[in-house]
Amino acid sequence: MTDFNFKKWNTILGWFVFTIAVITYALTIEPTVSFWDAGEYILTSSKLQVGHPPGAPLFQMLGAFFSMFALEPSQIGALLNMMSAVSSAFTILFMFWTVTILLRKLVKYDSKKDVASKGMAILGSALVGSLAFTFTDSFWFNAVETEVYAMATLIMAVMFYLALRWEEDIHKPRGNRWLILIAFVIGLSFGVHFMGLLTIPAIGLIYYFKNYKTITIQNFILANVISAAILLFIFKLLLPNALRFFGWMEVFTINSFGLPFHSGTIIAGLIVISTFYYGLKYTRRKGYTHVNTLVLSLLFIFIGFSSWMMLPIRANAHVIINENDPSDARELLAYYNLEQYPETHLFYGPQFTELYSGEDEDNPFVDDKKNYEKNEETGKYEIINDWENAKQNYNSEHASILPRMWSTEHAENYMMFTGLIDFKIKPRLGSDIYKSYINGGYPEEEASAAASYQMQQINQMVSQFRQAVAEGKVDYEDYHNFLKENAQSWFDVEKPSFMDNMAYMVQYQFGYMYWRYFMWNFTGRQNDIQGKYDDFNGNWISGIEFVDSFLLGKNQENLPSDVKNNKGRNTYYFLPLILGLIGFFFLFNVDKKRFWVLLVFFLLTGLAIQFYTNIRPFEPRERDYSVVGSFYVFAIWIGFGVYALYDLLTKQAKKSAIPVTAITLACLIAVPGILAANNWDDHDRSGKYTANAMARKYLESCAPNAILFTIGDNDSFPLWYLQEIEGVRTDVRVVNTSLFQTAWYIDQMKRKAYSSDPIPSQLSHRQYRDGTRDYTFYREINERIAKDTLDIKTFMNFVGDDNPKQKLKYLVTSQGEDPERYPTYFLNSNYYPSRNIRVPVDKATVLKNGIVSAKDADKIEQFLDVKVSGSALYKNRLLMLDIIANNNWERPIYFSGGAFADEDYIWMKDYLQLDGLCYKLVPIKTPVDKANPFDMGRVDPDLMYNLVKSWDWGGSGNDIYYDVETRKNGITYRGNIARLIESLLDEKQLDKAEEMADLAMEKMPVDDFGYYTLLEPYISTYFEVGADNKAKKLYMDVAKKYQENLVYYSGQDVSTQADIIDEIFTDIQKYRSLVDALVAYGDRDFALEQTKTFNEYLSLFGPLMGDEELSEEPEADINELLKDGEDINAIIPAEDDSTN
Repeated sequence: MTDFNFKKWNTILGWFVFTIAVITYALTIEPTVSFWDAGEYILTSSKLQVGHPPGAPLFQMLGAFFSMFALEPSQIGALLNMMSAVSSAFTILFMFWTVTILLRKLVKYDSKKDVASKGMAILGSALVGSLAFTFTDSFWFNAVETEVYAMATLIMAVMFYLALRWEEDIHKPRGNRWLILIAFVIGLSFGVHFMGLLTIPAIGLIYYFKNYKTITIQNFILANVISAAILLFIFKLLLPNALRFFGWMEVFTINSFGLPFHSGTIIAGLIVISTFYYGLKYTRRKGYTHVNTLVLSLLFIFIGFSSWMMLPIRANAHVIINENDPSDARELLAYYNLEQYPETHLFYGPQFTELYSGEDEDNPFVDDKKNYEKNEETGKYEIINDWENAKQNYNSEHASILPRMWSTEHAENYMMFTGLIDFKIKPRLGSDIYKSYINGGYPEEEASAAASYQMQQINQMVSQFRQAVAEGKVDYEDYHNFLKENAQSWFDVEKPSFMDNMAYMVQYQFGYMYWRYFMWNFTGRQNDIQGKYDDFNGNWISGIEFVDSFLLGKNQENLPSDVKNNKGRNTYYFLPLILGLIGFFFLFNVDKKRFWVLLVFFLLTGLAIQFYTNIRPFEPRERDYSVVGSFYVFAIWIGFGVYALYDLLTKQAKKSAIPVTAITLACLIAVPGILAANNWDDHDRSGKYTANAMARKYLESCAPNAILFTIGDNDSFPLWYLQEIEGVRTDVRVVNTSLFQTAWYIDQMKRKAYSSDPIPSQLSHRQYRDGTRDYTFYREINERIAKDTLDIKTFMNFVGDDNPKQKLKYLVTSQGEDPERYPTYFLNSNYYPSRNIRVPVDKATVLKNGIVSAKDADKIEQFLDVKVSGSALYKNRLLMLDIIANNNWERPIYFSGGAFADEDYIWMKDYLQLDGLCYKLVPIKTPVDKANPFDMGRVDPDLMYNLVKSWDWGGSGNDIYYDVETRKNGITYRGNIARLIESLLDEKQLDKAEEMADLAMEKMPVDDFGYYTLLEPYISTYFEVGADNKAKKLYMDVAKKYQENLVYYSGQDVSTQADIIDEIFTDIQKYRSLVDALVAYGDRDFALEQTKTFNEYLSLFGPLMGDEELSEEPEADINELLKDGEDINAIIPAEDDSTN
């Protein structure tokens, strides 16, 4: 039919879906920095700096281009987010054209011969499929923030589209130009994210099916193997070995011939260029067409990869953010190989139980990698680490094929899947203990008695522990800690079997961490709270009540409002899944070759990623964004599903445009429509500045010229963004203590940045470079010195001394031990002979620099006494002590509060003052209350009040989407404001106390922020300041949340209630605590009424607890409560909570 111009409408509709996508994402992008890596990507892109490995230089250069259009610095974040939006919209464009190409081939559409409705069906199918993907959960999430995954998905879409165009022209003259372009895009993908390479096997299979008409088992298997081999060759051999060659040439030419630094890199580059030149010239002259094409393809991969040249160029410019400092080819290779991250073993290696096993008996230590560093004085590269036998080998007895459960940091979580790991006392333990006493100089009779007694103690300890396990008193963490403390010395611990590993891979890595994500996108999502393998958070649902009841094991009647109103709760009623499965089977029936191509593409971008990354339980956040490529493929099948419905029509019906239009419209409503309607509210980030505001709160909490110790991503990257992009508080030196154990980061901290001076430090680069003082060990010289207290300067001078007599080798030898028993790195390490450190205080300096206000001058201590715990100081803690030793109270020092371990505060928790969001180190002792360990430090109410009054809330309190991280930050905000209120009440500043409570309620609405136990102090505050109506309203709002939960729990059958007994009792206890607060501060009648209400809700669980149990506890007695309440002065919030 000639009056339907398929090509024109294909172009128009392609740009139409692009327009819909770009408008959708533009309306919903975050207008500034967001949490996690986005802040780092924005600033490293805008200023072309060096981000974390494995780097994204092409992404950054494109980001720099987008940032050029900002009219003011505060717009740069939005424009970088817009880059992701535009990338995602182009993905939709190429997806539309990909679907139309595939369907035209599948159904053999000829625009000149076939009816117009057939072409319309193809276009309608592509329209539905591409719009469905536009509104999917994970893809939309990537599209509205500055992360690499949006652009990486675009690269995948472009590569697959180009492969289809190559397939069309493959036998035409110059048809291989598409292959050259694909090679170039492959090279470009290294500058964004490696996941783009996963398209390569699908491209290889397209070539195979195009050129081999006869398919046999042998050539089919061979084609799949070769396609996978090409991927591995490019990813693991071609470019890593190119970098390795550059690195080797650099060291060889400089060390052998004395040439200037970087000469070897230039020579290697000339060799590579010459090789390609002569390769192309030779193959062309000889007429080797295919070889010439291969050489050209490799050349264009290298040209695309050349974006990586930005990294060493900018690293050598000493930009402020210069992570890992990849300033030469060897460092660039380490950067590429992610050497700063934990080593994973995909096919053979250790398991988590290696933690309990001790060193390998036959080969305890292996050689480490040589670490080269420039020596500017000699003009050569020198090896700076003790690499021979310097790395502890894993215990081969705990190694396995396909070690899925490998991370020793997640041991207790692995036991959720393996069950409690069995152990037994070592068979020769008694004999070994006896020998140790003999070697220690004991007579045989005493050695025998002592060994016998110790074995009795160990047996008794094991018996008691096993009894506690049998009684259910030991959880996974307790079990892990018991083994960690005792196993290496006394026990043989069973390792997980091969089947345990396979079960974990299928159940968790493929099931929970892929299938769950897949179903989120095409069936529905329970809520936006990270799942921890529980029934209440992060699961997939459908919206069909009986199905969800079966899936979750709980009926879905009387759901609490927090569950129903969670914006992340999205239900699609299986419609996208069903349409995609229809397309899946349609493709299988019509064209098994293309079915296999897409299936391989689907598996590699989904399950293969989870296999390769070897996911641990549990990651800091959900990882669905990394497998979005497989959702792209499924959305193609959704498009095919639409055509499959058209294909069911009769021949007569197919001639009319009405049925195909009806099918397309119905599918548009049923799939993209329902996806967009459900997903809009939790993907709309417009108006949300909460990450930006959080970073401002941290920086504005610090006094001028401060040093702020941070911990992780969310208390660092947004702060870096504000300083680098918006120029906020550039006088504050942000020190990320996780990075502070690397020499490159310490070097950067010792350079001026913005208006911030270098950190005060006495250690030189040679004293902390990689391999030097990675650990400083505690080792007693004698008991007297061990009990002594060292001045911090003396301590630093001792551990910083490079005299051989200050090394452990000298001490070990002088104490009569054999040095051969220890690895080289240990013997060459420094040590400290006492755990006790004293920090002197210059009171005049403290007051002059405003560390402590004049009104608190009488509270200043003469010194701070610190006791270091553990057997060694990591480099980051040593450098933190170095700053303290050399600061002399000149600059204020703060901690972000991102963690609560003693070592995170360098054992100075008793000397803190809460200022806004940060804890300032002050020479005023405020011992941590063991009953409330999270309430650290003192509060200066006047200072704190002014800080909180000036806080920017970033849209909080308005109608925005409060994501999980924003709600989590509410814990800190509410807790800190509650502590301020407590101090204001102590000073009888009732108006200010009420003002702060009102501010907290306004900016962190009860319904939006959860964590309800943190609201108990606000109820008591309102009563104390005489605002009884506010107190009662807040009480009723919070009580309603617990009541809804209890009603929901009571609707479950008794066996289900028994399974969730912890959740039931937790909510009962929270509700009871709320009633206690009311009794302590409220009026008698209201308290009596609410106590009766509490007991009514408690009675819902009579069948679960039994009448006898119910009558005893926890039913509340109002008279007893009122009597108890007379002596209550404060209500302490519970430590743990949940938004449910």
